[in-house]
Amino acid sequence: MNLSHIAAACTLALAALAPAVSRAQSADGHPGWPGAGQLFVGTNYQPFDRTRAQIEHDIQRMKQAGFKVVRMGDLSWDSFEPADGKFDFSLFDWIMDRMQAAGLKVLMDIPGQPAPIWLHKKYPGVDIVDQHGVRLDPAERYMDDTSDPDYRRLLVRLADTMTRRYAKHPALFAIGYNNESGNGMVSYSEADRQRFIAWLKHKYGTVAALNEAWATQRWSRRLDSWDEVRLPYIEGVGPYERYLDMRRFWSEQTIQVLELLEAVRAKNVPDKPAISNLWDSAGRKGFDYLATYRHYVSYGAMGFYPGDPLGAAFESTMMRAGMNAPIWFNEFTAGGPGYYGTPGRSRMWAYFGLLVGAQAVMPWTWHSHHGGEEQALFGLIDHDDRASWKLDEFATIAKEFATLEKLGFPRLQQPKVAIAYAFDNMIATNLPREGVNNTVRPYINPGSMKQAHGAYEPLFKDNIDVAVIHVGHEDLGRYKLVIVPGLYLLDAVSRANLRKFVADGGTVIMTAQSDKVNDDNQWFDTPLPGGLTDVFGLRTNAFYSAGALQTTIGGVGIEADLGPYEVLEPSTAEVLARFANVDGKVPAITVNRFGKGRAIYVATAAQPQIMGPLYRQLYASLGLAPGPKTPDGVYARVVDGRTLYVNTTAEPRDVALDGTMNGVLSGKRWSGVLRLEPLGVDLLEK
Repeated sequence: MNLSHIAAACTLALAALAPAVSRAQSADGHPGWPGAGQLFVGTNYQPFDRTRAQIEHDIQRMKQAGFKVVRMGDLSWDSFEPADGKFDFSLFDWIMDRMQAAGLKVLMDIPGQPAPIWLHKKYPGVDIVDQHGVRLDPAERYMDDTSDPDYRRLLVRLADTMTRRYAKHPALFAIGYNNESGNGMVSYSEADRQRFIAWLKHKYGTVAALNEAWATQRWSRRLDSWDEVRLPYIEGVGPYERYLDMRRFWSEQTIQVLELLEAVRAKNVPDKPAISNLWDSAGRKGFDYLATYRHYVSYGAMGFYPGDPLGAAFESTMMRAGMNAPIWFNEFTAGGPGYYGTPGRSRMWAYFGLLVGAQAVMPWTWHSHHGGEEQALFGLIDHDDRASWKLDEFATIAKEFATLEKLGFPRLQQPKVAIAYAFDNMIATNLPREGVNNTVRPYINPGSMKQAHGAYEPLFKDNIDVAVIHVGHEDLGRYKLVIVPGLYLLDAVSRANLRKFVADGGTVIMTAQSDKVNDDNQWFDTPLPGGLTDVFGLRTNAFYSAGALQTTIGGVGIEADLGPYEVLEPSTAEVLARFANVDGKVPAITVNRFGKGRAIYVATAAQPQIMGPLYRQLYASLGLAPGPKTPDGVYARVVDGRTLYVNTTAEPRDVALDGTMNGVLSGKRWSGVLRLEPLGVDLLEK
């Protein structure tokens, strides 16, 4: 076959594998997939680092520990395909057979990143070109240009070959896509520039429309032809509008790859779910997961490496998004970079995971690596091949989870409160550091993520389930309260959905610094909040800083340094609270009746000092009830009439009880007070 015929055949193959439907197969439509009454403890395994004797020993130790599932295949493209089109599955076949014999299931990752060295050598379009035009060697695992057609063609071939080979293997449990797809580098090759131009042409149609969207009349930046378009810098100076479009472009490139892989799974292994460690929030690139996850996700999954409980819970909640399914921790904290681990820590976080709806904990990694970037990241098996105490700890978790899955776990949540989050907004408010030219960073105060956490924190401490969603891509009718915390860029579909939500009877809370720029990342030339002034019954332009602010919400006095406040100018809105120490006693919180619902505006950034008292004034009218009352650092949820308590602190905590309870985990009987040791957990029943 000549080269033109080969190219045509590849094009047809890719077209055949293109997503036929806009949604992936969700867990909702597959009752046989992991759901109620199933918890999984397993591990991440890199068998290509091991001898056959070690693999045999490893599998026996996994079985003895009570593990159920093993994730493997990731990061190993050249082990499956050592040369272009030459596949070798002999070792993996042998391992899969032994996993099955031991009763272990396999979550098989398609190892599309990193691409092999042979692929970079043969197809240099896969190389990253930096913003200065320098072609980079693939020195780390995130240095592949995944927009390159040759990369995509060969990735699809790899995925198709792997999934067809193991489709009927009894050990195969689920499929994962391209480990940590969201991380990586953007590229500046001429081919990338042309792909960006094609993307812009599809979006805007004409250069005139592009000029308007990019505000090129500012400071003599007008474009006269498409060929004058350049990829904006990922680091350094540049107009905000262009930067946002560049990040959107790269987000779509990542999503397209995931959709290609989902098409392969749907064709070859439709009976197995997609459970992928995607890392959509990676700082270097990231992608718009919340607007698109239904195209390639069956279960929300992530690498769980918690720093603090609030951040860990928020990120886990975001990965669940609007799914009626549990969360998978495809990677889970055991040790860490330069950190061997602390006895009891992983067990505590495993139970914390159960609180937020996790179904699986899979420690990274099984064996500590001898070489490579993670040689000082410590797993369950030490460098001398001895099992560490961490293997025993995860064996304990596995044994306890086997009991808990009969007692209502995993928790399948139906939250009635949602917090709005959007990739576009995070990009628009986290622009490159540009010195004096960056006026957005000082305006968004505190930052967008801090405001999201500030809105979430009081609900989290009140032990109330929450969803974190893109409000433009979900059915808001399932929620009673939607919170919009400092969404500087609130796109048109989100504004329309919020308008309908309130008109239909919902309650929305929006905070200061929200809805200031349009979809093109330009400030509205209409009253603010943009396009929603009638919904909130006010307009707001001026804002000032008064240091510590004083107000009263429902009889509760508040005095806190809440940063800048906006001057609210109500039209149809009523004032719920005013600032006591600001000239004119300007409104702190307003409420407007719109249609059948309520639109509440908070004049400050979303911070727990003001959001907590406001929520508590609304709970009764919304039919919301706080969860179990717990001291600081202790979190709890009621599951099938029992209450799970988790102490995330390094100090003992006492929890007041109403009567006498039995500890399912501790085996103790508690009367009046539950004593939780540092990192302690217990499940109480009457």
